[in-house]
Amino acid sequence: MDLGIKGRWAVVCAASKGLGKGCAQALAREGVNLAINARDVDTLAATAAELRQLGVEVREVAGDISAPEVRAALLAACPQVDILVNNAGGPPPGDFRDWEREDWLRALDLNMLTPIELIKATVDGMAERGFGRIVNITSGTVKAPIDVLGLSNGARSGLTGFVAGLARQPRVAGSNVTINGLLPGSFDTDRLRSGFRRAAGLSGRDEGELVDAGKREIPAGRFGSAEEFGAFCAFLCSVHAGYLTGQNLLLDGGAYPGTF
Repeated sequence: MDLGIKGRWAVVCAASKGLGKGCAQALAREGVNLAINARDVDTLAATAAELRQLGVEVREVAGDISAPEVRAALLAACPQVDILVNNAGGPPPGDFRDWEREDWLRALDLNMLTPIELIKATVDGMAERGFGRIVNITSGTVKAPIDVLGLSNGARSGLTGFVAGLARQPRVAGSNVTINGLLPGSFDTDRLRSGFRRAAGLSGRDEGELVDAGKREIPAGRFGSAEEFGAFCAFLCSVHAGYLTGQNLLLDGGAYPGTF
C-alpha cells in the first residue's frame, strides 16, 4: 500500500532506539524526511546514518526534549512539520509514598507537558496547510494501569485527556489534522529487558524464567517488535488515516482482557 506521504517531513522524538526508531524507520521507508531527537549524541548519530541509507534526508538534534531550547532546535531543523511523533521514556517505577513533588513535576513535564508544547508549536501550521498527523506514543497502562508505574499512569493519562478534546476541535479535525495515541504493551526493547533484569535482581528468580512467564501472559505468546509498531505508526500518519482521530490504539498482542 502506498501511504501517500513521500516527501513529507516528520519530527520523531526518542528516535535513536526502540519504538521511536521503529517509527522513524517505517516513515523513512515511505519516503518521509526526518528530524529526530534523542539524548545520546553517538547513538542518535548512528541511527541517523542508518536512516539516510533509506534515501531520505535526516537531521538530528541531541538533547533532553523536555528542555525548551532542545525543542526549539528540533523544530527549527524541520523545514515543515507534517508529522509529529511524540515519544519519551517513562518515569521510574516505585511507590507513590516515596515520591516527592519534584518527581511528579518531572514526570508531568516529560510525559505530558512536553508533548503538548510540541503539539502547540505545530498543529496550527498543519491545519493551515490542510494536512497533519500527530501520534503520541503513550503506554498500555493508560488503559490498564500498573500500580508501580503511578508516575507514568498519571502523566500519560493527563496527556490522553487533553488530546481527547483538542483532536475534536473543528479547526483541527476539519483541516485533515489527526491526533491519536498509540499504546504499546510489551515490546522487545531495551526498556523491557532492563525491567526483567531489575525484577530478577529483586526477586532472586532467573531472568529467563521471568521472560518466559511474561510471554505466557500475552495471548500472542510473544513480545512485539519495534518494526511492527513502527509500521502501524506509519499507517496512522498516512493519507488513508484521515478519518481516524482522537483515538487510543492498543498494541499488546491481546494482553488487555477487556471488551472496550
